[in-house]
Amino acid sequence: MSSNLNTKIDLRIDTKLVEKILTGFITDCFEKTGLEKAVIGLSGGLDSSVTAALTVKALGCERIAGIVLPYKTSAQSSRKDAEFMASHFGIKAELIDITPMTDEYFKTDNSADENRRGNMMARQRMAVLYDISARENGLVIGTSNKSELLLGYGTIFGDLACAINPVGDLYKTQLRQLANDIDIPKRILKKKPTADLVIGQTDEDDLGFTYDEIDPLLFLMVDEQFSFDELIEKGYDADFVRDIEKRIRMNHYKRIPPLIAKVSKRTIGHEFRYPWDWSAV
Repeated sequence: MSSNLNTKIDLRIDTKLVEKILTGFITDCFEKTGLEKAVIGLSGGLDSSVTAALTVKALGCERIAGIVLPYKTSAQSSRKDAEFMASHFGIKAELIDITPMTDEYFKTDNSADENRRGNMMARQRMAVLYDISARENGLVIGTSNKSELLLGYGTIFGDLACAINPVGDLYKTQLRQLANDIDIPKRILKKKPTADLVIGQTDEDDLGFTYDEIDPLLFLMVDEQFSFDELIEKGYDADFVRDIEKRIRMNHYKRIPPLIAKVSKRTIGHEFRYPWDWSAV
């Protein structure tokens, strides 16, 4: 990793404009679908808190179902922060413990490692959110930011699943900027990001770098389309750049709908190429 990994790149956003765009996006989605409730999994972290804040501004607190989904090993602070944020924004919080459903599945399989168990927890949570969306005639609102999506830091059909995602085109560092301007309490702003699937887990320990370090590189690679040589000229380590590019490419499948093999009449006999352009995400 280069000592210049945190090369000064301007990732500042116009937070008022972004807030207007994102609340308008949420409002428009609900007007078009005609659905009633926004269903949000509240983790007590920054991403879900910002998403909840934007949705409250767009729809009003009475149209939001905030769901808290702890597992037996989840940090008590996460549950408390999730309930605190629900109260802060006037959202009615519903707590559903995913321990019984998760542990029941693994009863006959003692070989499951932390990764498998964590993925199952994430998918159990999403299964609950989608069931509640059916109960409430609602839409599941996604909370994954652009940094996570590009790096594949999430569980496909788990925390990455959603009907709409207002914050998915904001890097984590940009989401923090927005959080500062939309009444997110300091206790949430100061927390270390964590998926809370394993005791003591944090995003940045899992990834091996901080969001402050990686976001400028992701911005140059994806938004600005810098070449490999241009990134090296910027001071980035060649092996690190290759590693990040590999992560983006390998996890592209998590960011798109399932690829469907085409056999319809109009495609047979014509060249067909699967889309695989991570730079367009």
